[in-house]
Amino acid sequence: MTSQIVVRDVVSKADRDKFINLPLKVFANDPMFVPQLHFERAEHINPKKNPFFDHADVQLFLAERDREVVGRISAQVNHLHIDVYNDATGQFGFLDAIDDGDVFTALLEKAAQWLAGRGMKRMQGPFNFSINEETGVLIDGFDTPPSIMMPHSLPYYQSHLEAHGLTKAKDVIAYDFNLKLELPRAMAMMVRKAKRSKDFTIRPASKKHLARDLDIIMDIFNDAWSQNWNFVPWTKTEITALGEALKVLVSEDYIAIASYKGEPVAMSVTLPNINDWIKDLNGRLLPFGLVKLIWRLFMTTPQNVRMPLMGVRKEFHGTPVGSALALKVIDQIMQDHKKRGVKHGELSWILEDNMPMRNVIEGLGGEPYKIYRVYEQAI
Repeated sequence: MTSQIVVRDVVSKADRDKFINLPLKVFANDPMFVPQLHFERAEHINPKKNPFFDHADVQLFLAERDREVVGRISAQVNHLHIDVYNDATGQFGFLDAIDDGDVFTALLEKAAQWLAGRGMKRMQGPFNFSINEETGVLIDGFDTPPSIMMPHSLPYYQSHLEAHGLTKAKDVIAYDFNLKLELPRAMAMMVRKAKRSKDFTIRPASKKHLARDLDIIMDIFNDAWSQNWNFVPWTKTEITALGEALKVLVSEDYIAIASYKGEPVAMSVTLPNINDWIKDLNGRLLPFGLVKLIWRLFMTTPQNVRMPLMGVRKEFHGTPVGSALALKVIDQIMQDHKKRGVKHGELSWILEDNMPMRNVIEGLGGEPYKIYRVYEQAI
């Protein structure tokens, strides 16, 4: 007889530790899994630390069988999403569980019940916690580890989600740039033409004036992405929190602001893929992990980088100027990293139906190498 699965609220520090540590069990035999730093995950799910909680209601859940934790999930109502779309859609996230359909069913039913109790009519996810953070279930690309701030899954996740009746809402794609390769000839000519134009300029961010530059980035992002599927705007507190993280992680030229005729109209933010540096720390900084991480951060060159943010103001979407801006920004950042010795760059994520951006990325030599799926279900 199968033991009963109990799904209960996360209410204590001990529960939060179990929530954070569960992936160590689920992915124990997956060589591609990268344990995230425990302290960072603890801050992310802490309402006092994460500004997402300023505009969201969140509940974390643990699934247990015979008092052993076998799964986890979050349920959240993002009021920014509701304000924009008024569609009674709640989200779930942080879905990890052992390979057992009953566990997935119990978790998803609990999240749906919690969301329905708050007036939601539909459930989408996974989002950890927001679409501006880790998004989707990996459905293709299991043979490489995840990049910084990207999710990881096992193949059975897709099977259990679909068996429970969830259906595809949208796929998002991660692109890989092999920086050893030269640009295709036709694209190289277009990049050279954009570089010659005096109308286009690109500058790095200034750490001295980082708050000013982050405001510019937020303004461009909230405009550039405003017509994208499921867009929700960044808030001032979220961009401030991002700035604090960037001060530690990156030098000024990881952030680019592009202007057209003197006005800032495009931006990008690149991050070193610290997953390469933390994968052997098992989520812990003590006793020796902190020393290792500091050494790697400040004394070594990352082998891989990720560009999680790139945007061009919507007035230039679908125009030659917009294409030239995207080309110039992506190429300059990738070439700068190539000079440093970086071998690969990831640009993610890109909506499957954002063909203008996909065409630019693929024209520059980007190869789609991971696909993530967002699911939905009426509740």
